[in-house]
Amino acid sequence: MATEAGSAKNAGSEVVYDVTSAPKSLTNDLSGRQKRYFISMMIRTLCFILTVILPSPFRWIALAGAVTLPYIAVVIANAGRETITPGSALLAKKPRSLS
Repeated sequence: MATEAGSAKNAGSEVVYDVTSAPKSLTNDLSGRQKRYFISMMIRTLCFILTVILPSPFRWIALAGAVTLPYIAVVIANAGRETITPGSALLAKKPRSLS
């Protein structure tokens, strides 16, 4: 018998899970986030170099990129493994009030 994707089947006393529903390993997730952060910081370094090289109107665009890129890089690097599952914020029962 075949199981559907993401489901579990009870074969005797053991439970068999589908491997495709498993998340990425922490090592792979961390290395991917480090690569994204490194690439963002290299682009920031390029923006600083372009700030010195480019003429005046383009200089300010490169400087704005160099100033805002650290925030963007941190947000992108931290967008890795999410701990909140969809629908977990919904409450099954309303909490009881104290009054």
